[in-house]
Amino acid sequence: MGAEHGAEPVPGAGEPHHTLGLEVMSDAIRYRRYLIELLQPHLGRTILEVGSGLGDLAAGLGGYARLIVTDVDPACLSELADRFGTRADVDVMRMDLREDDATTPSVDTVLAVNVLEHIVDDAGALRRMAASVVPGGNIVLFVPAYPSLYGPHDRAAGHVRRYVPKTLRAAVVKAGLRVEVLRPVNFLGGIAWWVAVRVGGCSSPRSSLVGLYDRLVVPVVRFMETRWRPPFGQSILCVARVPETPEDASTDR
Repeated sequence: MGAEHGAEPVPGAGEPHHTLGLEVMSDAIRYRRYLIELLQPHLGRTILEVGSGLGDLAAGLGGYARLIVTDVDPACLSELADRFGTRADVDVMRMDLREDDATTPSVDTVLAVNVLEHIVDDAGALRRMAASVVPGGNIVLFVPAYPSLYGPHDRAAGHVRRYVPKTLRAAVVKAGLRVEVLRPVNFLGGIAWWVAVRVGGCSSPRSSLVGLYDRLVVPVVRFMETRWRPPFGQSILCVARVPETPEDASTDR
């Protein structure tokens, strides 16, 4: 049962729900390892992570020369500064995907885990991410999947939507990007999420359930999905390429 890693507040939705569930998910070590295994092959030497939250995912990344962790929530920015402030290879900065920022750094990869679903103008947010990426670089997205799994937790977290592959592809293409990878992941997590949230009515991650899921389900998910591409899952992994030329943008896989 994946949860909020990082989140942008929804315009007009009141106070940000940014830290909802972050502390509970800090102990989900196996799930985070599974997530990093999915993401790491698509990350370059310089990475900008949008919505870094408390920095748990960033702390597990490796193989980079420079990592920029960002957030909009003051409490998370303070935590990120405490956690990474003494490291020469990590920078901490504020970044809001709802705002145009002329000072955006240039990187090989932008990483956004559980962020895009919070933003009404998702194609606009993707274009702002692309402004930080060198031509030919990647935007790596991980988003909640399938409206059938939308429940109390999504509403409490300020989710505008859950995606299906078709709607995520449409947002990526609208932003002028090329889809390189697009697939559902975490099949068993989707079933567990449906039971816990849609049937059980859980409105936030519970430490006991997260612990059971992390110990019992995640190892099976990792084993299954190295051998099988599920047609459905709790989340969708997408790698979008920033085109090197206008012609490259029109060639979508």
